[in-house]
Amino acid sequence: MKVNWPERIWVNSPLRLFVQRQETLFFKRMRAMEPGAHCLEIGCGRGAALGLIGRAFAPGRVDASDIDPAMVRLAASRKHTGLVPRVLCLVADAERLPYRDGCMDAVFNFGILHHLEDWRTGINEVARVLERGGVFYFEEIYPPLYANFLFRRLVAHPTENRFHGPEYRSALADAGLKLLPGFKENRFAILGVAVKEGR
Repeated sequence: MKVNWPERIWVNSPLRLFVQRQETLFFKRMRAMEPGAHCLEIGCGRGAALGLIGRAFAPGRVDASDIDPAMVRLAASRKHTGLVPRVLCLVADAERLPYRDGCMDAVFNFGILHHLEDWRTGINEVARVLERGGVFYFEEIYPPLYANFLFRRLVAHPTENRFHGPEYRSALADAGLKLLPGFKENRFAILGVAVKEGR
């Protein structure tokens, strides 16, 4: 589901970039990555996190995907010179990622899964494209934050089949993604790192 205009203001704001910067540093502290990795960001928006990922992890390539063509065009127009050697920006649905199994070293999710009608499929897709030992870096929010009396009238989100902490953590485990100790969670959100276990 594409974000509507109030949420677009938030995701493109300097405050959101500041939050993402802190989250990216948290991700690196939890689980560093070998330089030169091939990474995917789902729901990249205007591509602001590409530079953050580049500075923190030194990937060789980042694929930045979003369902909104306008956002992908913005991401493609950003300058990433020196931060990420190769950037591919593409229109893609996180419920149907256009990648073969086990081709990514890492996937980044800055609050995208709660936008999906079938969020479990999104988690399964993340697990599918990750190689064994691949890392899922995520920030996700829960209904008390986006579906409360005020925000449910401002922002567009699916209303059925929503998840809270227990459902989200269970879906990670069911997909073979092991949540690492040290994640942060409250009734509004979760921030953490999960690793794809061998199957």
